[in-house]
Amino acid sequence: MDAVISSSPDKVKVLPHLQYETHDHLSPSTTLPSPIDQFRKWFQEAVGSSVQEPEAMSLSTASPSGIPSARIVLLKQVDARGFVFYTNYTSRKSSEILANPHAALVFYWREVHRSVRVVGKVEKLSREESDEYFQSRPVGSRLGAWASKQSTVIDEHVLEDRLKRVQDKFGVKEGDKEGEVPTPEFWGGWRVIPTEVEFWSGKPSRLHDRVRYLRVEGSPEEHPEWKIDRLSP
Repeated sequence: MDAVISSSPDKVKVLPHLQYETHDHLSPSTTLPSPIDQFRKWFQEAVGSSVQEPEAMSLSTASPSGIPSARIVLLKQVDARGFVFYTNYTSRKSSEILANPHAALVFYWREVHRSVRVVGKVEKLSREESDEYFQSRPVGSRLGAWASKQSTVIDEHVLEDRLKRVQDKFGVKEGDKEGEVPTPEFWGGWRVIPTEVEFWSGKPSRLHDRVRYLRVEGSPEEHPEWKIDRLSP
């Protein structure tokens, strides 16, 4: 394999080393009318291929003053309205969403040379939806949600002490596979409702296929209309 980097004491330089190549042709004429349906198709193909953790996505939020932040979270559901993930409602991402309810997502499936980019507004899931998902999680993850004050500064061993107190509170012993752990009020789901979705398919010489869906302003919320364009690579 050719060298990927050239390094010196003060610099690491990434060298040209990979040519993308997908065998399908991506254009407005080959995509489905709805970006949600197109995403489902690609996601199912990613799941059935060699892609590792296809549900991993970059979530970008911004403060009211426009300072961005990004992190990797896991997609948990795609429905007719949008893309769902779960988190602590007191975390940085949630605080920024509450103040500025817009977000961007990026999926990158390197093994199949595909990527999907989503921009949209964000809504909080109902308590019933969040509770249904929370109760499906392993008991250790449920306990962890109670123990972690996500995104806050923490000293050594504090998390372990909190976890022990939570285990005692709900009567769950170390190693238990089951236990009644209620959904915290400070924890739940968010749904990103897309206004823009772009599908990217890697091609040789960086002449990639790009197709963008833009939600038609004023179209019904339940059945949005989409303008589909091919973009320059």
